[in-house]
Amino acid sequence: MSKKSIRFFNDREVRAVWDEKHSKWWFSATDIVRAINDEDDYKKCRNYWKYLKGKMAKDGVELVSVTNHFKFQAPDGKQRLADALDADCVQTLAKNYPNNRARAFLEWFTYSDNSIDGQSKKKAYTLIESGLLDSMEPGTVKCLQQIHAYLFGGLYDFTGQIRTKTIWKDGTLFCRAEYLLENLQKIEAMPETTFDEIVSKYVEMNVAHPFMEGNGRSTRLWLDLIFKKRLKLCVDWSQIDKKEYLAAMRKSTTDASAIKALLQGAMTDKIDDREIFMKGIDYSYYYEQEKSKEQ
Repeated sequence: MSKKSIRFFNDREVRAVWDEKHSKWWFSATDIVRAINDEDDYKKCRNYWKYLKGKMAKDGVELVSVTNHFKFQAPDGKQRLADALDADCVQTLAKNYPNNRARAFLEWFTYSDNSIDGQSKKKAYTLIESGLLDSMEPGTVKCLQQIHAYLFGGLYDFTGQIRTKTIWKDGTLFCRAEYLLENLQKIEAMPETTFDEIVSKYVEMNVAHPFMEGNGRSTRLWLDLIFKKRLKLCVDWSQIDKKEYLAAMRKSTTDASAIKALLQGAMTDKIDDREIFMKGIDYSYYYEQEKSKEQ
């Protein structure tokens, strides 16, 4: 199973593997229990899943017979076979869960793939697999526009288009619309021969925020393309904590040292590793995801 995905519910990972034969995702049963129960202890969740599986079998709930085993990474770092459920069984489990908190999980699970982010994330997977990124010119505004257009095509009516309105987010004022095109030309001309230069260019593009929506997801892919071309490196985004990343990016408008340190610690030379880029997509979308509200 070479294709893997990570979803996030209330900052808890729900890992999945792709079944090529049956064209569907299988989700880690233990991860689902951890997410619903908001539990840190992996062993406790694994034991609780065993209890649930037995209880549902006794209650006649059609679940266990369609449970499959796939390899997931255990806490010790080794790949081990574990129970996995397809989407139908995940919903059956949540509906029969002895805990009211499963309702919020079920709403998130059934909605997440159909949301704008869910649809865009699928487009991002396709973009990685298509090889189209290799035909783009890293570091250019046109490249960033192409990425944005692919990720959000059909979802927004402004995909790939430089905004003409001034925008704010969380109290931050981004580049005023009347100066944006001129500023983007300056950013495109910035050097990108060293790590520091590349991150500085990334920070300036974030401050510019050229699109009405979808800037972060597009620009992180853009950044990885620059790293790949110039330094033969890329970012393993799974190594960067969400809260630390968001705090560092907010601070970067006046001091980029924190984001540089975070990125430096997550650099890898596995630029041809498909899973690194797939995980990068998962984490990139996770950074933009607001924590699900408990029902």
